[in-house]
Amino acid sequence: MDRRNFVSQGITAVAGLSLGAMAAENEPESKIIILGVSCSPRKGKTTATSVKIALEAAQAVSPRIETQLIDLADMKLSGWKGGAKPDAPQIPFDDYEVNVEPYFMSPNLGGLIIGSPVYFRTMSAVCKAFLERLYTVRTPVMRLADKPVGALAVGSFRNGGQELVIEQILSAMLCYEPFIVGGKPSAHQGATLWNNYNDDITKDEFGVDTAKKLGIRIAEAALKNAGR
Repeated sequence: MDRRNFVSQGITAVAGLSLGAMAAENEPESKIIILGVSCSPRKGKTTATSVKIALEAAQAVSPRIETQLIDLADMKLSGWKGGAKPDAPQIPFDDYEVNVEPYFMSPNLGGLIIGSPVYFRTMSAVCKAFLERLYTVRTPVMRLADKPVGALAVGSFRNGGQELVIEQILSAMLCYEPFIVGGKPSAHQGATLWNNYNDDITKDEFGVDTAKKLGIRIAEAALKNAGR
């Protein structure tokens, strides 16, 4: 190969790389879906509103972020029955398979925010059933593996057990192999909200701020996980 051909082929190769890089830059980036699950038996009330606040903050982080609120209030969810798996035949058909599970099957699933009210210093029965029924996302692959998951809790008092509920939720979620995410200061453990205003949770400025910080942190982690 003479010098002219060598230089010519070199220029062509570089041009090809440049065009390839430009094509990659112009290729639309895939969406990242952040799911928010309200585990309260009261539809559209303080827990659902709090999760929605966190999701709105997450969506504002990047145009790549899409969010979906799942309100479990009107759904029938069966928990774990005896030693059987939650998807075994002895569990009666419920709303999980149709109204919950499909959201977790999306290839664009990027993260999860779980919210529960505080009942008797623990998570709601709805939340417990949801965490058990979620077993189906473990097989045949761990769909939540290495994805950011955070939690929020709403209590009747400022220190009404919110942090206990967050710990309970995140402890159960360790079975699904995600990476656990808290919020930014002052919400390192997650979002803690106080229902002290006749169900208008938006008046709890401190709590709302923790929900926003949790949403932002989940979104940032999901973007980083997806390579931005």
